[in-house]
Amino acid sequence: MSVGLDIGTMNLVAARQEADQIKTARLRDAFLDLPLTSKKLLKLSGTDFLERGEELLIIGDAALEMGNMFGREVRRPLHKGLVSSSEMDALDVVAYMIKSLLGDPQQPNEVCYYSIPAAPIDNLERDVIYHKRLFERIIQEAGYAPIAGNEAMAIIYSEAARENFSGLALSFGSGMTNIAMSNLAVECMSFSVERGGDWIDSGAAKSIGSTAANICAVKEKGIDLLDPKDRIEEAISFYYKELIEYVLNQIATEFNRKKLHMTITKQLPIIVSGGTSLAKNFLPFFQQVLETKKKSLPFKILICRSAKQPLNSVATGLLIQAMQEE
Repeated sequence: MSVGLDIGTMNLVAARQEADQIKTARLRDAFLDLPLTSKKLLKLSGTDFLERGEELLIIGDAALEMGNMFGREVRRPLHKGLVSSSEMDALDVVAYMIKSLLGDPQQPNEVCYYSIPAAPIDNLERDVIYHKRLFERIIQEAGYAPIAGNEAMAIIYSEAARENFSGLALSFGSGMTNIAMSNLAVECMSFSVERGGDWIDSGAAKSIGSTAANICAVKEKGIDLLDPKDRIEEAISFYYKELIEYVLNQIATEFNRKKLHMTITKQLPIIVSGGTSLAKNFLPFFQQVLETKKKSLPFKILICRSAKQPLNSVATGLLIQAMQEE
């Protein structure tokens, strides 16, 4: 009687326990506005939409598909991992999507652990307070008892049981990359950086004169980071490498700043997850970059592995916490 909800810039994922299995449901965190004249055609095609005022809103994967077809950028309620200040009028849309994904609670005040990112260390002017309280209200209005949980720590709970919940988790999301270090299930360090899949799309697009939507479409069709086929894929791989190097540099800086080498003396697993890590050969590509940065990391690495289900690991870890709360 509990649920885990991962609120990502690109995807919303809910996880529930059913019998002896964890079931997940996903909804693309995007929408596209169309004029009311499109209503009959959308009904004919069976496309889900939300009618609001003088416009129709296509939600989820259909919005991205339609946007690519007509060369339009989809609208997204979240930007760089947090509520977008330029899409404040879209908050009722994300509330609709969350309520649709969660459904009705199975009991009054059913516990819902929802993800929040750590505060970004490369933009100290941004905090997560409004983001946290907004989704607390939305989930509460859906009939649940909301509890916020750190995004990257959720990966520790879902993926590091064999190491007694000790490790370093990296959640490569769309808007942000979240990092957390845990020792015996206790959080030692957590932060985020404002670089992720969107940063790759934007940078690669500018470098070759394309659009972020087109770069995203190329990524989602499938790209081998170790074997780029053309100029577009090469640009994407360049930005992947730059992202990984940037994240590892920030980890080394934060580790030393907090003097964690005095408390973390054992070998730790590194677990990579998130939608941006779904590119083919991401793990060996990550390991290649990690090899060049090993000396700057002041802790010993036990193993480096990918989450079993990178898109679902955060929601699963949040569900585990929700079940403990119950």
